[in-house]
Amino acid sequence: MSVMLTTLQHWHGFFQAGTPWADGPVGATQCPIIPGQSFLYDFKTPGQAGTFWYHIPAPSAGPVPTSDATLINGKGRYPSGPTTPLAVVSVIQGLRYRFRLVSISCDPNYVFSIDGHTMTIIEVDGINVQPLEVDSIQIFAGQRYSFVLKANQRIDNYWIRAKPNFSRSTTFDGGLNSAILRYLLAPHRDPTTTQTPNSNPMLETSLRPLKNPAAPGVPTVGAADVNINLAIALDFVKFQFTVNGATFIPPTAPVLLQLLSGAKTAQELLPPGSVYLLPPNKVIEVSIPGGTIGAPHPFHLHGHAFSVVRSAGSDVYNFANPVQRDVVSTGGLASDNVTIRFKTDNPGPWIFHCHIDWHLELGLAIVFAEDVPSVANMNPPSELYTISQLD
Repeated sequence: MSVMLTTLQHWHGFFQAGTPWADGPVGATQCPIIPGQSFLYDFKTPGQAGTFWYHIPAPSAGPVPTSDATLINGKGRYPSGPTTPLAVVSVIQGLRYRFRLVSISCDPNYVFSIDGHTMTIIEVDGINVQPLEVDSIQIFAGQRYSFVLKANQRIDNYWIRAKPNFSRSTTFDGGLNSAILRYLLAPHRDPTTTQTPNSNPMLETSLRPLKNPAAPGVPTVGAADVNINLAIALDFVKFQFTVNGATFIPPTAPVLLQLLSGAKTAQELLPPGSVYLLPPNKVIEVSIPGGTIGAPHPFHLHGHAFSVVRSAGSDVYNFANPVQRDVVSTGGLASDNVTIRFKTDNPGPWIFHCHIDWHLELGLAIVFAEDVPSVANMNPPSELYTISQLD
């Protein structure tokens, strides 16, 4: 990868087992690739299949901006703007279709629905789930769903709707926040369908993994090998987020290079207070109290999928068959306490961050330095040192 601007690439959802230097995030595994230099992302994806995406960090936009429009497959309309063509998904009556729904949003979450149709969810963040029929899906930044749609309605055009939780407009007036599901032989025009109340919305607590459903470890709250609570706050003076009192400011030398250079303790690692050392082959439990400013925060863990043993909006802990994913909403209520579990079976410095890009820019992240001795013995490509200017 060779670029004209400083950049990097993250391969969202791939675990990068044995190749943490190919994960991408600045400050955790590499420095930005500067103009005139290149970096080859060379990695394998054993045992992974599903819906993934790759992206670069969003550019800084100052204080948290408000989106002007929702784009679906690159097309959309904005308030008081022209009636531009919308994205069209073409179907043939009587067939079934697999849709891959990906939120590449920088901030808003969306409630997604298709007039007159239900959706059967079969995959969440690269993990197959037991089929679950719903009529709407709330999707947060970085999340992915596969669903099966039956084209079983009369030949016509139907609105595809993605209602943002905030934007310049959260309505569907004039085709805002919309795309079109078009049956073969239907006229080429905007739909006239109306939205009926969503009576069967997706609940995260209803999602069940298809295989290996149990969360790792003893099925009791706080009984993991390592238990971590992450308290999120906003420093209004500095206008920076903190996690347990620390703001993630990308260090000059990414955490991976610090580990390869011999740093072994949290006190030695930068940024101060933002790096958590995790031992190998242990069960980790992380809890995130809700109701914090800017919530709900969609938190994404690199290097792993995790079991969501307590979801936002629920006070029930499920260790038997909770959904497994890599992005979870922390919830917007003070009563929320989203709790996840994973096993440390993938050495590397894995960033855990809010996937609202503006919040990440303001420091809402930590790094789990997993199995430090194994990382210190890794042999990364020489280009990692070159782009980091540490050779």
